[in-house]
Amino acid sequence: MNEHFLSHDAAHIHHRWNHALAPALTVRPGDGVLIQCRDSSDGQATRDTTAEQWMRRDQDRIHALTGPVFIEGAMPGDVLEVEIRSIRHFGWGWSSIIPGLGFLSERFTEPYFFVWELEEHYSRSMAPAVVPLDPFCGIMGVARAQPGEFRTRQPGVFGGNLDVRQLTRGATLYLPVQVAGALFSCGDAHAAQGDGEVCINGIEMPSEVELRFKVRRDFHLRGPFAETGVPFPKMTDLGSWIVIESDEDVLAAARRATDRVIDFLVERYHFTPENAYVLCSATMDLKLAQVVNAPVFTATASLPKNVLAGTGMKL
Repeated sequence: MNEHFLSHDAAHIHHRWNHALAPALTVRPGDGVLIQCRDSSDGQATRDTTAEQWMRRDQDRIHALTGPVFIEGAMPGDVLEVEIRSIRHFGWGWSSIIPGLGFLSERFTEPYFFVWELEEHYSRSMAPAVVPLDPFCGIMGVARAQPGEFRTRQPGVFGGNLDVRQLTRGATLYLPVQVAGALFSCGDAHAAQGDGEVCINGIEMPSEVELRFKVRRDFHLRGPFAETGVPFPKMTDLGSWIVIESDEDVLAAARRATDRVIDFLVERYHFTPENAYVLCSATMDLKLAQVVNAPVFTATASLPKNVLAGTGMKL
């Protein structure tokens, strides 16, 4: 087993899935790779970016991915095992609200940009909130089987823009190989994200990701599969506030639940609506509670109390 390094030099960055891309690195099964990843904006976002400047971003550069990595011997029908050994942030990150995008696009119609300063395990940038950090890559995938270029926003059987926040240090992702060598790429790292990523961003950040690759032929997959490791140390679990909504339209129920959490943060803790929306995207878990009581379904929006532990947690 060997250890490799893959920098985020321009020659190693791409913004589309395309199995015709030349490998940036070739490794053997069992090898480890330390991969540098630019933030999802490809460096367009900085600590000094304003909302007005953010609206002039180059959309074609969104989702800067590092790779691809060619894994020797990997063939279609095999499974690529990706062990996530560590993910490091560099002290800062960002979140934004973009008109027309996000889960509550009808409520939030003005651009907004927020910069997070990151400590080792927490961010205290949005006082009085204390946000625990557990970094992960929003995008990890192998090259698609279909020829041509494809935008990165939509995930698929190849992995891609999964935004599964449980894929942190200690977790393992399994991907069905689509082309020879697998051609793995990653990026779009988040320092923190709630399930749902409701404002369209987690805490976006540049990162350094340590992975180990194996090729598995003892089982087959129809799509991505993962197993989590030991949870990253966080604050003591103080429970959660949970907003519950039911509707025949499950998305309508989920939107009302998210709206109510934002209103709770605004009314009880005096956040601005924009900061409350961003905080929900970084920490709130949006889930389906039941899908069996048709025609009415139930969604929950859960906000961990430990995020606001220093406030007295008023109800």
